[in-house]
Amino acid sequence: MVQTTLDSYKLVIDGQQVDAAEGATFETISPANNEAVGRIAKAGIEDVNRAVAAARRAFDDGRWSKMTPLERTKRMRRMADIIRERVDELSRLETLNSGKIIVEARADVLNSAICIDYYASLAGQTWGETIPMNGPLLDYTVREPIGVCAQIIPWNFPMLMAAWKIAPALATGNTIVLKPASNTPITALLLGQIALEAGIPDGVLNVLSGP
Repeated sequence: MVQTTLDSYKLVIDGQQVDAAEGATFETISPANNEAVGRIAKAGIEDVNRAVAAARRAFDDGRWSKMTPLERTKRMRRMADIIRERVDELSRLETLNSGKIIVEARADVLNSAICIDYYASLAGQTWGETIPMNGPLLDYTVREPIGVCAQIIPWNFPMLMAAWKIAPALATGNTIVLKPASNTPITALLLGQIALEAGIPDGVLNVLSGP
């Protein structure tokens, strides 16, 4: 039997691509031919705790939550640009991992970029309100980031669902621990790497693969 070397995909925690703490991995299988298409780091409890702690630090110290909306917009738009630049690679991996035909996979990847662009444009539009009151009173609302978001996505639209989850959370200044489906984790893990390349600060988007 010919042994094929599989590409390896690591967790994204606190700005680093890392192996699982216990060194565990699993193979992700193409539904088209039941062949392995990648070796994936398998996160455990320690990895979850590290990712949550990283997201908490990244939120509390304000590296993202207190960044100006204009700067968040710039970095999210850079994410979308990188996705478009890598559309062929990402579409191929989406097809291999999920079994989608390449036309559908490509549409999903491009729509992921559109989604991130859309929410990037809203980053500076989270305005509060001033409410008229009787007497010498001031009543107003302020919209603020809420904190760390735990996000779990299904298998059927791997990259697009990831974009739908992370984009609104990022635009509003939150930090994230994202868990893709165990049978289609590849493009979500790559999305975590793309975020770092685009200048999203360490710990803001953490991606964990596993059961």
